[in-house]
Formats: sequence, structure tokens, C-alpha cells
Amino acid sequence: MAMGEAGELARERFATIVVIGAGQAGLSAGYHLQQRGYASAIEQPRAERSFVLLDANAAPGGAWQHRWQSLRMATVNGIFDLPGFAQPPVDPGEPSRVAVPRYFAAFERERQLPILRPVAVSRVERVDDDPGGELRVTTSAGTWRTRAVINASGTWNNPRLPGYPGADAFLGRQLHTRDYVTADAFRGQRVAVVGGGISAVQQLEELSAVTDTRWYTRREPVFLEGDFDPETTGRDVIERVTADAEAGRPTGSVVSYTGLLWTDYALRAEARGALARRPMFSGLEPHGVREADGSFTSVDAILWATGFKPDLAHLAPLGLRNELGAVQVAGTRTVAEPRVHLIGFGPSQSTVGANRAGRAAVRELDRLLARGGVALQA
Repeated sequence: MAMGEAGELARERFATIVVIGAGQAGLSAGYHLQQRGYASAIEQPRAERSFVLLDANAAPGGAWQHRWQSLRMATVNGIFDLPGFAQPPVDPGEPSRVAVPRYFAAFERERQLPILRPVAVSRVERVDDDPGGELRVTTSAGTWRTRAVINASGTWNNPRLPGYPGADAFLGRQLHTRDYVTADAFRGQRVAVVGGGISAVQQLEELSAVTDTRWYTRREPVFLEGDFDPETTGRDVIERVTADAEAGRPTGSVVSYTGLLWTDYALRAEARGALARRPMFSGLEPHGVREADGSFTSVDAILWATGFKPDLAHLAPLGLRNELGAVQVAGTRTVAEPRVHLIGFGPSQSTVGANRAGRAAVRELDRLLARGGVALQA
């Protein structure tokens, strides 16, 4: 049985490796664990080498199933194939929240991965002080003991919401990118869009077609001329993000490393005058924002397109963060705890990076576990 119901987790259970999350990175890890002979911890709980994937979502698709309604496949950045499973032809006009989850679901059926959902992980902790011992994973449906964790929880459930004076007094609507569905909900209104990333520009373009928009960013956005070359620019970006992550420095957003591209949607927004960026306002008032120059602008709604941070709160008991608040890694392995690997994190946030990170994490953990330690006993 590839899929399991959360209700089955009524007692403490056992898996050699627990994978947290079943988006692109988690599915890649599951595939490579299968390839290395790890059995389903659901079907074979006493297997010498076993694994399970715990997914907080109720259905396949990772964060893609929550993307806004109007985000089409023609607009999203390229989605790399899951390992050993080519994507079928797709209608460029189909919503990504439909097409990508359908593809992920087909992969899950094909591979018969041991996925339990919806299961939310609340805590990962050491069982004892033995560096080769066990970890305990506490979830919404019971606990697991395991020898290693591959964390692929992504960022969707940890939106970045900056605090600004007067935010509680604003009488209009405030929402984050993760709550945005369609521009029609704001038709005829004046909307302030805050943020300098790809999602901000995409949503600004949509909103500017039916609303009066104002665009606010902390820094002047940088638009690059020409196309993004993954063989040169992409490699340079990965090297820079990797350098930060492995030095224990906080990593920024993708755009902070790449800059913005003059995509079709950016050009449409520019033609409407929607990319006339304003410096961040100094505060909010009941009916609008106080501009940096002291003037007042009335707005009906504020869209905080301010990005996301890694969703790692459940790993807090392990003390992985350093004095800068960052989690230092060596490849995918966390420096503070070699039994925990982060994938879809830092340099592996792209879909191709997530695939490679899943393979790398499995390979390194397989070597670590082969070197010794006490096998789990059911």
C-alpha cells in the first residue's frame, strides 16, 4: 500500500529514515531511498532499512496546490522532471495549481511511495545524547522513532510578514501572497503591492489590469537585460547561495541573488505604468499609508508579496541555528546534527536543485547509517 491514512499512526512507530514533506524535494528523496533498497515503513515496519514520508497536505502537489488561481503554466519558472518520470505535455494556459499536483500524484502512484497525509510534524528531538542514536518525530498523528531525518518542508507555511507601525489600525484588507487567489477580488480598488520578488511582479501585473496599483519595495528593483542563462548565471547563483549556506550566513530570496527578468508579464506591467516603484512607506493609517516623504496615499488593500522563510520550527529542539539565526549546512547535512539533512533549502530551492539534493541526502545518509549505530528495534 503506497498511501496511508493518518489514523493509522495511533502509536509510536519506526522507520530508519523519516522524510518530512512530499513536494518536489521530498518525492525525490523517496525515489532515491527506494532505489537504494529502503522498504516502506508502513508495509514492512520491521524491515532492516525502511522509510516513510510525512506530508502535512491533504493531497499531492506540495505548495503548488495552494498557488493562486491565475498562475498559469506558461508563467511559472521551468519545472524540472521528477527523477525517472518525464512530465506529459501540458496546456500552457492550465493553472499550475492543477497541472503540477496532477503530475506529482501520477509520480506517487507510479512509485508507490509510503506517504502518510495529512500528517503535520510538530517536533523533532534527540532521544538521548548518543550521537549515533535515535531521533523522535512528534506529529499530529502519533510519533516515530528514526535514525535520520530528511527535511523537505519548504517555505509555504512560513510567510514573511514585516511589521509596520499602524498595521493593526488599517481598516482595509491585508493579505500575503499565500492568501492571494485572483485579481477580480480587488476590481476597482486601489491596492498597494509590497515586495520586490517574482511573485510581487506577477501579482502586480494581474492587479494593475483591474485596479489602481502602487508598488513599494525596500530597495530599488534590478531588472536584468537579456535571458537567464542557467549554464552561467544559474551556476553563479547556486555557488553564491551555497557559499552563504555553508558559511552559516542567512540566505536571501532568489531575486536577491539573480535580479528580475524582463518577462512577458513584467513588460505588460511596465506598459501599464505599474512598475513605477515607490520607496517603502513609513507606516499604515486607517485608510492608507504614510509615504516615505511624509505625504499620505489612500489605499483599499495591501498585498504583502514579501516572500517566505524556511519552515523549520519543528526542528527547533535540535538547536540547529547559529548566532546569526541561520542553519549552517555542509551540502544537505546540517553541521549541528549530521542525522538531519535539509533539501529544498538554500541552494536547492529550485526544482532541479531539489531533485539533486534528494539524491545527495540519501547517498550521504546511506553511508552514515552503514558505518554503524544501533538498529531500531520494533
